Amino acid sequence: MNTIVRNGVQVFIDDGYVNDLRGRRVGVVTNHSGYYPGKGHLIDLLSESGVKVEAIFTPEHGLRGLLPAGESYNDESYKGIPVYSLYGPRRKPPVNILKGLNAVIYSIQDVGVRFYTYISTLYYTLEAAGEAGVKVIVLDNPNPLTGMVVEGPILEPALRSFVGIWSIPIRYGLTASELAMLFNNEANLKAEVEVIKLDGWRRGMWFDETGLPWVKPSPAIVDLNSALMYPGIGLFEGTNVNEGRGTDKPFRVIGAPWLNNVKLIDEASTLGLRDVDLIPIEYKPMWTGVKYSGEECRGIEIMVKDRESLRPVKLALTLIHLLTRIHPREFKFLERDDTYHFDYLVGRRGIRELLMGGKLDEALSIVDEGIGEYLKGIRNYMMYDY
Repeated sequence: MNTIVRNGVQVFIDDGYVNDLRGRRVGVVTNHSGYYPGKGHLIDLLSESGVKVEAIFTPEHGLRGLLPAGESYNDESYKGIPVYSLYGPRRKPPVNILKGLNAVIYSIQDVGVRFYTYISTLYYTLEAAGEAGVKVIVLDNPNPLTGMVVEGPILEPALRSFVGIWSIPIRYGLTASELAMLFNNEANLKAEVEVIKLDGWRRGMWFDETGLPWVKPSPAIVDLNSALMYPGIGLFEGTNVNEGRGTDKPFRVIGAPWLNNVKLIDEASTLGLRDVDLIPIEYKPMWTGVKYSGEECRGIEIMVKDRESLRPVKLALTLIHLLTRIHPREFKFLERDDTYHFDYLVGRRGIRELLMGGKLDEALSIVDEGIGEYLKGIRNYMMYDY
């Protein structure tokens, strides 16, 4: 039987925290995922409770969560309230706007992965709020991938970017509120942070054990299985292999017109991959703007057998290693302006070169570096029991 968890919006409304803001001027950093199941969106619930919502700030994919990955968008309005885009030329809430507010509320469902840009929006919200001297109220959401598993590499500071805002592992094992406290303290952002905790959540819970309905955090995270594979298969965004975008199984399939899927599966079978089955498939990505849109791709579907022990980053690095060996001419890491997007996603220099040089074991060892120290360091930020 599913355990019922109340998200931060539910607790905020039901337990009366919202009453403290009645008649006050607030900004809301949110998208479609800031909702109370069965009752409606946070913005509307705030207005109904007598809170003056003066500004809305939205992350990648926009307020409705429908825009494609990487697509910047302009400011708009929602029911007469100005909506400020935080994905485009502006990444940080304007400090001058925050100074006119009594509080900023943050409520966005993320997926527990470092290169998922919603956490960069969280970081910049805290930074701007610290500069403006306005309190941030974080309405927590579950980490869909549990708060138990951490998988590196840990980002090296030289590769900080909007897809890697702080030196944490790819799969960092914290909720948004816990991460907010880490950011605020370790980056010395000087924000006043109030946390509205989840009710009933434990660190070992997967999202499908919470009783909460799944709302796609972004267009390609269509279900929990896509979210589970995203920490690893998302690395293929830095290559010329399609990562399942444009299909009904994003991040659960990979492929390309030139890919020899039978050989890839044969080679992978020699490496003892116990947590997944690899199934040969053919598919045609159909979204505009994705790799090989409208072209027939040969590839593999990844069928998870044991999600508890699966380490998707190590799986993805293994598959990339095999592809560099099977397709030395065809397979490529995508380069732009003398930089490799893969390096920013994986967060460590040298891994790409190790994979290209056939040194898989050395690459995989980097994934584990520093994880023990990281786990000790985050104990002070953990708000939930195991």
